[in-house]
Amino acid sequence: MPGRPVSRGRTTIRLSPEEDWTPTLATLIAKEVKLTNAQAVATIDAFTNAVQKTLKKGGDVTLVGFGTFKVAKRAARTGVNPQTKAKMKIPAKKVVKFVAGKALKIAV
Repeated sequence: MPGRPVSRGRTTIRLSPEEDWTPTLATLIAKEVKLTNAQAVATIDAFTNAVQKTLKKGGDVTLVGFGTFKVAKRAARTGVNPQTKAKMKIPAKKVVKFVAGKALKIAV
């Protein structure tokens, strides 16, 4: 269909979802460092892939001043289905956590 957006397997981050004209993260990066949008998207993809690979191997990713991505283990627990009120077991799993760095905390 003409005019229909095409997904290329990337996540578009909208910084202000309430506005229609909102630039994506790639557009902001492209303008800031004078890259094309395609180069900015490739940079973001490379960064996210590197973070995923590092976390999958059990490592942490620290961006000094910005924050740290790390994997934490969430223990198994008992939950309640809100519709049926039936108790259910929620299995243990690994989750990604982000801890904001000092500079980011100050900026926000």
